[in-house]
Amino acid sequence: MKLTKSNFKDTVTNNKVVVVDFWAAWCGPCRMLGPIIDELEKDYVDKAIVAKIDTVEEGDLAAQFGIRSIPTILIFKDGVKVEQVMGVRPKSFYSDKIEYYLN
Repeated sequence: MKLTKSNFKDTVTNNKVVVVDFWAAWCGPCRMLGPIIDELEKDYVDKAIVAKIDTVEEGDLAAQFGIRSIPTILIFKDGVKVEQVMGVRPKSFYSDKIEYYLN
């Protein structure tokens, strides 16, 4: 799912767990993480929202959350930011985080 300024607030507040990948097309590590995020989106289709925010297109959102290096993953639970992870990690790392916040 692609998040923008127009759908960000509704998405985060109306879902139990939302995982947001702040990325950019020019970022090598972001391109490495991209397929993992896509897989997680499919794995959790009816349980959690896994989304991406292009920091070039949505610079205001990146600034709002103080994103200074990418990729950065923010995890929201019940509309509140509960965790921030920078860099690329294995898929299992993100799956474990999603499972933790779903319970």
